[in-house]
Amino acid sequence: MKSLAVFCGSSFGNLKKYEDQAYALGKKLAERKIDLIYGGANVGLMGAVANGAVDNNGKVIGVLPNFLKGKEIAHQDLSELIIVETMHERKTKMNELSDGVITLPGGYGTLEEFFEMLTWAQLGLHKKPIAILNIGGFYDELLSMIQKMVNTGFLKEVNQQMLIVSDNIDELLNKMADYKAPLVEKWVTKDVI
Repeated sequence: MKSLAVFCGSSFGNLKKYEDQAYALGKKLAERKIDLIYGGANVGLMGAVANGAVDNNGKVIGVLPNFLKGKEIAHQDLSELIIVETMHERKTKMNELSDGVITLPGGYGTLEEFFEMLTWAQLGLHKKPIAILNIGGFYDELLSMIQKMVNTGFLKEVNQQMLIVSDNIDELLNKMADYKAPLVEKWVTKDVI
């Protein structure tokens, strides 16, 4: 893996460990010479993960929609900042630039980005590892909901197993490096996204 996209909140949340682990992830990516691709802002967990990489001489590429420049203040110390027009263009560009995805705590936007990338994997549009850094059990209820989807016949177990989860950064990155996408029938072609 040469580059990873990180989806996370533009807020810090109410526990310091979210910020600390976001920073630690950025630092670990820099140490492993893995480029960070993220949303381009200097606020919340987005800023923390970027700072962790920047402070440790990592390469950081931000992708920021033009209309958010005033709300999510662009990080000034990035290797590169790419301005796009829409949120969909942001996800598409982050997908193009990355070899996988890590999701940290966040809100609606974080979940939307995460689920779109996971859905693209389910459809066979990419074979990249999709992971959750489950800081302090933040995503435990979501993981229970995904299990319920399997139990009730709305999600195949093979698609549930596509998701990589750990609360340990090194373990998560190692699992991602070892990931092999399941063989799934392509329902659609790449040009639809």
